[in-house]
Amino acid sequence: MYSTDYDSPIGEMLIASDGEAVCGVWFYGQKHFPSVDNLVQNDDLTIFKQVKQWLDDYFNGLNPQIDFKLKPRGTEFRVKVWTILSGISYGETMTYGEIASQISPDMSAQAVGGAVGHNPIAILIPCHRVLGADGKLTGYAGGLDRKVKLLNLENGLHHC
Repeated sequence: MYSTDYDSPIGEMLIASDGEAVCGVWFYGQKHFPSVDNLVQNDDLTIFKQVKQWLDDYFNGLNPQIDFKLKPRGTEFRVKVWTILSGISYGETMTYGEIASQISPDMSAQAVGGAVGHNPIAILIPCHRVLGADGKLTGYAGGLDRKVKLLNLENGLHHC
């Protein structure tokens, strides 16, 4: 696994890849930050250049399309939740309960929340677009202040 750093307007980030796909994007210091012991720093991978360009465009208020591979690692349930997250359009939001009901009529919003919180590919798999019941701002592994900035950016309120 390879890594590179990205200096976003809302904090330093770590990007990880197996050389072909993005496997992780995290804010330094966030909840569930991975161990970096097995990562090899490599700033020259093509995939890293693509992700950094995507992030640059995103933070400049554009809605870039992902034209590279994402490979989040997790349980079957978590991957299912992350797939639903990937379908939430730029500038839109969903609630944990809405995601739960897409999976199963008796799925709990709390179970979905756990999977959302462990999303290993921040921003590109847009877990920041998930809200609590009644549109309340709840948890974000990168911090609620960042979640607010990302949602504001997507709604054209201001750049990060």
